[in-house]
Amino acid sequence: MFDTGFNFVLIVLGFGLLIFVHEGGHFLAAKWAGIRTEAFAIGMGTAVVSWRKGVGFRWGSTHRAVVQRTGKAPHELSLNELARHGIGCTEYSLRWLPIGGFVKMLGQDDADPNYVSTEAGSYNVCPIGKRMIVVSAGVAANIVLAIGLFIIAFMIGVQSEKPVVGAVSTVMPAGMSVAVNADALGISTPGLQPGDVITHINGKPMTTFVDIRIAGAMARPGQMLVLQVERPGLNEPLEFRMVPEKDSTGLLGIGVDPGSSSRLRADDKDGTMLAFLKRIGLAEDGVRPGMKIISAGGRPIEAYEQLRPVIREFDGRPVPTVWTAVDAGGEPTGDPINAELAVGLTYQYLWYAEPIPDIDQNVEQGLFGLTPLVTISDVGRGPNRALLQTGDVILRAGSVDGPRFAQLRAELARRRGGEMNMVVLRDGQEVQLTADVNRKGQLNVHIGQAWDLPLIADPMLRLRGAPDPDGMAAAVDSPVAGLRLAGRTRLDAVNDTPVTDWASFNEALRRNTLTAFQSGEPASVTLAVTHPTPGRESETVILELAADDVVALHELPRVAELPLSLFEPLYMTMTAHGDPIRAVVMGFQETKKVIVMTYLTLDRLIRGSVGVEQIRGPVGIVHIGAKVADRGMTYLLFFLGIISVNLAVINFLPIPIVDGGLFLFLVYEKLKGR
Repeated sequence: MFDTGFNFVLIVLGFGLLIFVHEGGHFLAAKWAGIRTEAFAIGMGTAVVSWRKGVGFRWGSTHRAVVQRTGKAPHELSLNELARHGIGCTEYSLRWLPIGGFVKMLGQDDADPNYVSTEAGSYNVCPIGKRMIVVSAGVAANIVLAIGLFIIAFMIGVQSEKPVVGAVSTVMPAGMSVAVNADALGISTPGLQPGDVITHINGKPMTTFVDIRIAGAMARPGQMLVLQVERPGLNEPLEFRMVPEKDSTGLLGIGVDPGSSSRLRADDKDGTMLAFLKRIGLAEDGVRPGMKIISAGGRPIEAYEQLRPVIREFDGRPVPTVWTAVDAGGEPTGDPINAELAVGLTYQYLWYAEPIPDIDQNVEQGLFGLTPLVTISDVGRGPNRALLQTGDVILRAGSVDGPRFAQLRAELARRRGGEMNMVVLRDGQEVQLTADVNRKGQLNVHIGQAWDLPLIADPMLRLRGAPDPDGMAAAVDSPVAGLRLAGRTRLDAVNDTPVTDWASFNEALRRNTLTAFQSGEPASVTLAVTHPTPGRESETVILELAADDVVALHELPRVAELPLSLFEPLYMTMTAHGDPIRAVVMGFQETKKVIVMTYLTLDRLIRGSVGVEQIRGPVGIVHIGAKVADRGMTYLLFFLGIISVNLAVINFLPIPIVDGGLFLFLVYEKLKGR
């Protein structure tokens, strides 16, 4: 909605407002209590600009001007002396470091709670009850501000993601769990599915997708979550039970992303999306970022998940689609655009039967224990930049021929801070080299899988079988376990169908097992292969597939070449529908929820399920806030309300450097009677 610079200004001003209100609470309470306030500052460090009654505005502090007029420093002047010179006792300043603020009161020293001043108007001579009000007033002001911000936001309406499942990680609990009532409802596929609606977790309603994320992240380590899930086509909800695991963010989660709408993301400042649209042919037909797909295969489309049954119906053929540009309100503008959407294949997730030492990867992608070789997709800065090239295919790494992802990572882990001999395939030629491995066990490269080459990595002989309802899975032999295939073997044909890459291998397996799939029987296919070892080059081997393997192959979904991540989330509007009483109720409820969530975050920090790196300071808040501002002013107000509550909770913790610690000292002073 706003450009990045304006976003930055908005969030800095918003963060400044929170500090101003917090310190303003202390300031007004101190004035009410009759305490002399010497400074009111927003920010820390030296003053940028300041103002004092009787002195006016000054660059820097007003301290020098007061000394020049009176011959004394401001804090050395009594109230009568200040009044005689027409000078105010309080300096109001804006300071260089935007990381907080403070109110300086006569006789108060946060670093030394035992400091005592007996002067009139001193903090120390004020009754303890009034001092308690002064200390807690900043927290109270932030809570009141948060309630007000939430009320305004809900009166207007706040957009948030619906609790609809989009992408599901097959290696996380959401992709591996089996519904407790799956058999009763005739469900054979494990895991949550795109389009599922998560209505409750542990009995608590999930209003937005953020609630789902919070439920996972705030779960106690090892805690079982019970999910109630509504699935289109089922009359009863599914019940899933799963234990959250740490995801790529370092937080506990179940492994789901929010559902996506039918509109492409409009933000494409670096041109990445347009380049992708050109690569898959949609840009040639006129499709651009921000456009909306309105139909596919003749069916109306309102969400990305509705593409899946259409793609399945077209069975690999391009899907005719209709697109339109939309205005700021999401309404179609201009003439519709017809375009063909290319469809791609998917592959199995192959879980390791046993974890590989030194690394946390437990899955590969391929078919029946066969996976592609690893390729280098990008080379970062470092000693290997002139050595490795984008497009290199790794034929050998250390002691492993044709390493899989996990094997490559394990080899690198064993050579941290050293070197590793490698053989790569570059422009059809084998190149030997010695690469540097950093202390983290990395080459400073991005890697992918060489789907465009009909070569296999070292086969996986043992796999983890499908989990039962309790999440337990036994190890089983993979279908290729007895074929004596080695890494770097080339796949030439399936029966008489030539193989040129992994897509053609996938299609050939489907075509030659179709009859078995339709009759529910096992299948045997002949693979023509070329081994990398001299004297055993060309050979045919028989791949035996059980009936379940055949079904698993044919049930692998086809997907649009347009990934879900390019589409905007499915939004809902949290609103009081113009009812101020309802807005007030929603404001109080949201404030209570955020207070509880903040305390839970601190609890999980102690328990270790939330890392210190997840706790963001002012710089992190500005970074997130700049992104939040893109979603509109009401969401920015909502976000500032959340931060205001967090500020209140953190400031009232019972530790010496914040208001809660000072309040605790006052309680102690009251109990001791001094």
